[in-house]
Amino acid sequence: MSSPVKPSAHQSNAAVPATSAAQQGDNIAHALAGAGGGLLSMTLTYPLITLSTRAQVESKRAHSSTYDAARRIVQREGLAGLYSGLDSALFGISVTNFVYYYWYEWTRALFTRAALRAGRASQKLTTVESMIAGAIAGSATVLITNPIWVINTRMTARSTDSPTSLPSPSSAQKPRKPSTISTLLSLFREEGPTALFAGVLPALVLVINPILQYTIFEQLKDALERRRGRVLPRDAFFLGAIGKLLATSITYPYITIKSRMHVAKNEGPQDNMIGSLKRVVREEGWGGLYKGIGPKVTQSVITAAFLFAFKDALYAASVQARRKVPKAIPLK
Repeated sequence: MSSPVKPSAHQSNAAVPATSAAQQGDNIAHALAGAGGGLLSMTLTYPLITLSTRAQVESKRAHSSTYDAARRIVQREGLAGLYSGLDSALFGISVTNFVYYYWYEWTRALFTRAALRAGRASQKLTTVESMIAGAIAGSATVLITNPIWVINTRMTARSTDSPTSLPSPSSAQKPRKPSTISTLLSLFREEGPTALFAGVLPALVLVINPILQYTIFEQLKDALERRRGRVLPRDAFFLGAIGKLLATSITYPYITIKSRMHVAKNEGPQDNMIGSLKRVVREEGWGGLYKGIGPKVTQSVITAAFLFAFKDALYAASVQARRKVPKAIPLK
């Protein structure tokens, strides 16, 4: 599962709206902007997600470069193969970002109201409060959206079970690709509903990814402010990319284990998180935990950059639209 990008500083530190209705509307505006930004950024970077996922779950014997993997996918399935499972991914990222940003803003507002009641001089979230808000939002997101990402991983990785040889022009027609619904029904029929929560433990561990990203971003930002006195939007863009790069690199072994657990039923008896970790190290060495890291890190950083840009633009547009509503529809 792709992790959501933390709200930007000027959004997170904004004053709490005067009424609960206004706060609820602001929460939903952030959530919708995050969902829209996620849809756009996911569409742009999805081929990299396909390459990373297949590299994570393929066997050691099929090890190859990212270029070779892309070439085989295009030869075997056409360009559409790079977008295998896109429909479930778009649904998943929209729900993921909506849930994450809604709960993050809800928790942020709770901390801000507590600061006001306590008479604290600054209404900005402390680092600890921001980390707690991210942990709550991330945990809620994992529990709600894990089934979506299990289905998406199954659809994206399904070709790793097929022969790698290319079909000849005279060979039989390719079988129709399974849809999201057929994949879900097949999973229910063969493995039961509990399979939808495969890999939920490493996914909960990966909640630390956005927390790490935000902490790294804030530390770099503070250092830059002490040196130059001001951080421009351009600086924040690159600092956010660096934060995402380091956070994803640190947590990548867990990303690999999560993907392996999602498809474990197709490869044999299912291991728990520790068992999967030991098995990868035993069979493939420590390098197996970082298989596919190149396209994954590239995708994560690019997606985070686009998501920052798209979400800010969509949220600003929603603020402008809400300001025009009272003028267009006078309240009686």
